[in-house]
Amino acid sequence: MPTEDLYAMDPGDPLWRVPATGAARFNWEYDNGRDRLLALYQKGKDKQWDGQKRIDWDLEVDPYDPLGTPDESISIHGTPYWAKMTDRDKGELRRHLASWQFSQFLHGEQGAMICAARIVESVPDLDAKFYSATQTMDEARHAEIYGRFLHEKIGLLYPINDNLQSLLGDTLRDSRWDMPYLGMQVLIEGLALAAFGMIRDTTDKPLPKQILAYVMQDEARHVAFGRMALRDYYRQLGDAELREREEFVIEGCYLMRDRLRGVEVLENFGIPKAEAEEYSEQSEFLALFRKLLFSRIVPCVKDIGLWGKRLQQAYVDMGVFEMGDSNLDLLMAQDEEIAEKLDAERFAAEEHDRVAEVRQAVDLGASEG
Repeated sequence: MPTEDLYAMDPGDPLWRVPATGAARFNWEYDNGRDRLLALYQKGKDKQWDGQKRIDWDLEVDPYDPLGTPDESISIHGTPYWAKMTDRDKGELRRHLASWQFSQFLHGEQGAMICAARIVESVPDLDAKFYSATQTMDEARHAEIYGRFLHEKIGLLYPINDNLQSLLGDTLRDSRWDMPYLGMQVLIEGLALAAFGMIRDTTDKPLPKQILAYVMQDEARHVAFGRMALRDYYRQLGDAELREREEFVIEGCYLMRDRLRGVEVLENFGIPKAEAEEYSEQSEFLALFRKLLFSRIVPCVKDIGLWGKRLQQAYVDMGVFEMGDSNLDLLMAQDEEIAEKLDAERFAAEEHDRVAEVRQAVDLGASEG
């Protein structure tokens, strides 16, 4: 079935054209890379995987409870709207909310793929071009996987959220080569990792847990790449240039904090926008998500050298200034470990099944003999 037939809302023109600016940069120095970035490039090559094979697509998913997350996480839970809903209505709402979340993941991954390709084109250093090429493949794989999950397991998609589209557009339209790094690797990837991690750690459904854990394992490398490249570059910039980038970060952080709440889903269920926004704002789940969001972004922004007074004050106003001391390396190491543990558990279960089959065959042969 064509994707256009699965959208819960009219997505408009199926093609979004973003005017490209800036220069494509070639580099004729082929043997002068940074060891740590080349090591990350090697890891990027070594860690490539096939989403058709690594993920167990035979696992069934209930489209009316695809994530198994507690109903208390739904912003209208406990309200008069929730009380009036039948069990069927609640199942449909769970389906739409999961579809909205994973649709934004899908659209964001396509944006990440395009940004990574833009980095290959525009970044001046060859070692960064090498790594960005592996990331482009990673993001293509992620888009493929989220698209398959939505088509085959949920059967419903949502258009890209206006504010996510705005942040992507601002990132791609800027002619400065470092802006796709800053917009995508720091802000949008930070947003994605917080959302992925929250669902990964609360779902009791094995298929979405696999998908999110394996995608997050890749994203840990992507964030490390952005930190390395931007930290080196921002040391060379003057105060005025750093302030411009800090303003971009401030605007992006407010946008993600205030606008990405899934209100359009509640509107689809007949809840007026103002009420939907109020319920969302009061949600404990949203408050926890925002905390996780900034635990990924603030330490990364600080690490790459964007830590001027105005940016610090913005984080004080948001109540997340202390997140600058979060251990980003520890979070990324945990993402790696969770994926590896899932692999180990799955391989152990498959090995157990194979041994049982062999024993059964041997016992059958002995009884017939």
